This record gives sequence, C-alpha cells and structure tokens, in this order.
Amino acid sequence: MPIELRSVTKTYETEKTPAVRDISLRIAPGEFVCFIGPSGCGKSTVLKLISGLETPERGTIEAPQKTAMSFQFGALFPWLTVFENVALGLRTEGKSETHVMRAVYQELDAMKIREFEHKYPADLSGGQRQRVGIARALAVDPEVLLLDEPFSALDPQTTAELHDDIIDAWRRTKKTIILVSHLIEEAVSMGERVVLMKAGRIEADFRVDLPYPRRESEGFHRDVMKIRREFFRA
Repeated sequence: MPIELRSVTKTYETEKTPAVRDISLRIAPGEFVCFIGPSGCGKSTVLKLISGLETPERGTIEAPQKTAMSFQFGALFPWLTVFENVALGLRTEGKSETHVMRAVYQELDAMKIREFEHKYPADLSGGQRQRVGIARALAVDPEVLLLDEPFSALDPQTTAELHDDIIDAWRRTKKTIILVSHLIEEAVSMGERVVLMKAGRIEADFRVDLPYPRRESEGFHRDVMKIRREFFRA
C-alpha cells in the first residue's frame, strides 16, 4: 500500500506556526525515502503523522496500519534484556513463543547483536542500543519502518556500519523505509529519494539513482552538492 499525504497541515497546541503546512506527497510501497532539512522544519512531525501518533488538522493521510518507529538512542526499556525488548511488541500482539523466538533471533542476527541477548541496555554501547531498537521495530514485521535520526549520537564508524545494515534490511524485507536525517551525505548514501523540507513545507524532492555502496563515487558527490545548493538557497 502506498503512503499518500494530501494537503496536510499540522499545528501543535503550544505553537502558533504550523509544524507542517499544506504538504502533499506520495511514497510507493518498498521505497526508501530520506527527509532532510533544518531543525524545526517539520521532518519528525511527518513521521508522526504517517505513524498515526499525530493527526492532521487539515488534509488527509493514507498509510498502512502497521508501522514501526525507531528513535534516537533506541528508546529501550532499561529493566528488560535485549531479547525481552525485541520480543515486547510481538508478545503484545499475542504471538506464540515459537513465533517470538524465531522472529527475535532473526532480527538479532540481522543486526549482529545476538551475543548480547541477555544483557540490559545499560550494559550496551550507543550503537548496540540503536541496533536493538531497530531489531525491535523490524521484529513485528511492519509494512513501514520509520527512523527518526537514529544515528545522530553515534561515532562515524558505527554510523557507517549501521547504514549498511539498514540497507541490507531494506533489501531483505522490501519494506518501505522513511528516514529523518540532518545530514545530506547520509540521506544521499542511503535513500532512493531525498525530500528537502523548510519551514514546514516540501522545498524539493530529489531522485537518487546510484548503485550501492555510494559514498566514494563521483555521482555521490555530484548529488550531495546539488542538494546542498538547494538546502542553503535563500
């Protein structure tokens, strides 16, 4: 099922200015789309609207019912082990323990963290916690995976490794993935499309037609500079 936003506007009760204003956008099933833009431009609000955590005051949204979101720092429950954190959504859905174990171990293996299944979040590095959060989101088998700046607090090496793992997961599952990022380079290295937002509006929508991996290619630097010029255009 595609995601369709039609003339969507959202203003929070504590704000006078709309966080999102008159946005229209279509995302096809299985697309990998990255949102970038200055802080406060409405990127994260778009994710919340798609997930159903927020509702628009004007306009309409059509999206798959089953979405999952991974936040900064993983947003894990500190009193649960890695296994229990990843299993939580499945158990809430009432899945059998056989299903839970199969799905959890599949995602722990995919995120390369099975060896930490009995550890608690306090015993993990930032990158490991983020991997747990992504594994938890994927374990419930959503149609859409929403990633809200999941790499912003990580070191460059861990970030690069997670980029590769997310791209591998996207290719493996063929899910729709929507990533919010504040880095143009990150968006171009990962997404099929890069949507630039400013002041609550969509400023531009770029198609990235480059083979993976991208970071060292001439085309990568060309696309980064093209988007950068638009990003900083007054």
